[in-house]
Amino acid sequence: MASTTQHDLPGKTMMNMNRVCVVGGTGFVASSLVKLLLEKGYAVNTTVRDPDNEQKISHLKALQNLGDLKILGADLTDEGSFDPAVEGCDLVFLVATPVDFASQDPENDMIKPAVQGVTNVLRACVKAKSVTRVVMTSSAAAVSINTRTGTGLVLNEDDWTDVDFLYSQKPPTWGYPVSKTLAERTAWKFAHENNIDLITVVPSLITGAALTSDVPSSICLAACLLTGNEFLINRLKGMQTLSGSISISHVEDVCRAHIFLAETESASGRYICCAVNTSVPELAQFLSKRYPECNISTDFGEVPSKPKSMMSSEKLVKEGFEFNYGIEEIYDETMAYLKSKGLMKN
Repeated sequence: MASTTQHDLPGKTMMNMNRVCVVGGTGFVASSLVKLLLEKGYAVNTTVRDPDNEQKISHLKALQNLGDLKILGADLTDEGSFDPAVEGCDLVFLVATPVDFASQDPENDMIKPAVQGVTNVLRACVKAKSVTRVVMTSSAAAVSINTRTGTGLVLNEDDWTDVDFLYSQKPPTWGYPVSKTLAERTAWKFAHENNIDLITVVPSLITGAALTSDVPSSICLAACLLTGNEFLINRLKGMQTLSGSISISHVEDVCRAHIFLAETESASGRYICCAVNTSVPELAQFLSKRYPECNISTDFGEVPSKPKSMMSSEKLVKEGFEFNYGIEEIYDETMAYLKSKGLMKN
């Protein structure tokens, strides 16, 4: 049995050596999730698009030192390709999603594959007959975008992004929130029709340290005020305009929430996972004081200094989950990670 670690969580008794499947193992969140599951004593199957691509899977191969990890090939758009990975598993974590912010054709590059992928994975879960629960990674982008006005708005699990608004206005990167919203709605419909015990985790912008060889795009976005990347700073301002706030979580807390909800029998429905709600000006002020050596600009003109809305994790916390990382810890680790990758001048 694995020794008790700081990652152990309240909830159901640890299901030691039960086999679970993590779909999309090469990603930022998925690879961190695989690591935590192995540390907890689970046997893990994980799927990757190309198991022969050594550069893409090297970080997963390194995790095989921690326990029983099998790396299998599967593609979201290939029906039946997930059957071998899911077969015999008790839990399935559906983390993979197609992301291409530069796409000129979001409908075919992101939206259709996301919806098709959810259906293909859930079909494999029905076939397997061994799966007791599916935990799917959604996104704040499936909750936070709407045309409501005012300030002090609190967003919870009853809120859904307004897809009609996104289709009509097509703001920058509109394809991603549409894909996440329609994929999650598809998952709920399929789960209800096929009697699948589904939980969805709705994380905010995720940062921290990554196991992947490439620096994940979400860390680059969360850290753009530190690195001074003007293109991403504009993206961050656009995120606040569109969703009402800059909401952030640490990758380890997001992964712990996935496992916590998988193991907690009373859990049901959607769960927002968000540690910090802020705005671009507020975040810049915080980072400027904490890391004065970075010379961070705190003048953002017309950008509202207070967030219009906040993502509430009240349901998750009431279930018994505790966040380990506040804003200081989140950015201290992000800063150390950026330095290790040579992305900070200091």
